[in-house]
Amino acid sequence: MKLTLKTKLSFTIAIVVILTVALISLLSNFFVGNQFKNYIKGQQDKTTSQIINNISSQYDETTKTWNVNSVHTIGMNALYDGYIIKVYDLNKQSVWDAETSDMDLCIETIDTISNRMTAEFPDFKGEFKLNNFQAFKNNELIGTISIGYYGPYFLSDDDFYFLDSLNQILIGTGIFSLIISIITGFIFANQMSRPIINTMGAAKRIAEGDYGVRIKEQTNTKEINDLINSINHLAESIEGHEMLRRRLTADMAHELRTPLTSVQTHIEAMIEGVWEPTTVRLQSCYEEMTRITKLVSDMENLAKLDNDNLKLKKMNVNLLDILMKIISNFETEFTDKNQEVSISGNCTDIFADRDRISQVLINLLSNASKYTQDGGKILINISETDDSVKLSINDNGIGIREDEISFIFERFFRGDKSRNRATGGTGIGLSIVKSIITAHEGSVTVKSELGVGSEFTVTLPKNINT
Repeated sequence: MKLTLKTKLSFTIAIVVILTVALISLLSNFFVGNQFKNYIKGQQDKTTSQIINNISSQYDETTKTWNVNSVHTIGMNALYDGYIIKVYDLNKQSVWDAETSDMDLCIETIDTISNRMTAEFPDFKGEFKLNNFQAFKNNELIGTISIGYYGPYFLSDDDFYFLDSLNQILIGTGIFSLIISIITGFIFANQMSRPIINTMGAAKRIAEGDYGVRIKEQTNTKEINDLINSINHLAESIEGHEMLRRRLTADMAHELRTPLTSVQTHIEAMIEGVWEPTTVRLQSCYEEMTRITKLVSDMENLAKLDNDNLKLKKMNVNLLDILMKIISNFETEFTDKNQEVSISGNCTDIFADRDRISQVLINLLSNASKYTQDGGKILINISETDDSVKLSINDNGIGIREDEISFIFERFFRGDKSRNRATGGTGIGLSIVKSIITAHEGSVTVKSELGVGSEFTVTLPKNINT
């Protein structure tokens, strides 16, 4: 009995899938495991270098002293990650010692990592290693930093979860691929090859950096169409993030270069005797440095959010009370621009961090005023349900382009292409707003139309502390 090409192809697909998945699973476990170990070692080296740099930066060359509080913070953060830090000055005197600071936590950290590695890798021969590194600042030796960790490497809970997930994915992929290949092989074998090959080609081009590629072909198979749409969506998403990354680089370079160049020019002129170091010129330099400081401060705020240092001090607060105080602080700005601000609605208390919520409202009101023309209107409405409070800020300002709305909460994104500092800012205000609201388990949304205005809506759970 002779089999048809479709049948042979179907059975061939099933056999190839079985062998391929089995081989890939074995090789992947072997190679990925080795590569992952090398990656972990590399990450530990990077972490060690970062710890050394962070601690070294806490040394004051002028007073020849260390900022012990900052060193303590860095050391404790490192301890939670499995690194035991000791810092000594040039006289071999201890500046800060993790074991002295919290011996119990050091012992617990070492035991936890050791037991975890032994349990997962019974044949793994590891031990606690202590390495000494000379600390430099501006090429000047300032002391010694001792860093101890379980070596030659250790894995965190997330690392173990990744390896377990990888094995499960490989097994699941193999089973799924086998079932699909047998069921669909007879019916769609001859129709699958062409669109799949085209999709693979597009995915390869995306991997090589051609984010503009799009697959226009459509088939009568839903799964293949979903795959094509997913690849197209992936390419579009990566292209958008790549554009945002490039724009971020350009914006940051612009934000830093302009004030630095201005300050450098002024100082050079005064050093060379072209200009007298008058109060006005020094004030100009000071203002430029203040702009740089603000930018760095904004970046530090983001770093705190990224490092999960956003700790909320919750209490029973009333949004309307907070809002009224903030509006009072903005009274001069609203008056100067002849803007009309009105408030409607009321609400009961919510359980939230007063300072953080104030930061959110300040950002939103500042943007509303900034992007609303003179004589414009800002409408604020507060409403509530049994479980939540909703606050919306509506303005009739310049609005936001439709293609920019999805990026509006991205850090350093600004719709103002001219980067005019009168309206542009640094582009992280809304990113911080979203982080704070998310930390409160709430949500923030935006509706906008170019030339008509924008409406930002914040929804927060009450969670009243009784």
